[in-house]
Amino acid sequence: MRKSIKAALLSALAFPGVGHFSLKKPIQGVLLSGISTVCLYFLLTTTIEIAQQLSVKVQSGEIPMDVDKISEMISQQLVGSDDLRINMSLLLFVICWFVGIVDSFRVGWSRDNNNDASTK
Repeated sequence: MRKSIKAALLSALAFPGVGHFSLKKPIQGVLLSGISTVCLYFLLTTTIEIAQQLSVKVQSGEIPMDVDKISEMISQQLVGSDDLRINMSLLLFVICWFVGIVDSFRVGWSRDNNNDASTK
């Protein structure tokens, strides 16, 4: 398998930055992985906070033990979230993922072309 395809698949399917590690580009890999990890951590902690708040409301009887009502409250919490930090964190995570895929493919492509040129 070509390095470009392998690196792009690793970045796309595993985690942003993993493709760079496979291409021996640790600085870019650490940068993408680090930013993505921080964004993912923030998104997960925020989601857990929302789940805990809804759990307390269900336990207190404020929300009935009905799957439809609970699903509706979850949707309202997530859609009604005007928190700019959540939106920016999600956007930054998606951008890191996309940049990781494209850049690892670009770096791998140039290495594939250099290897092809040197073997001729």
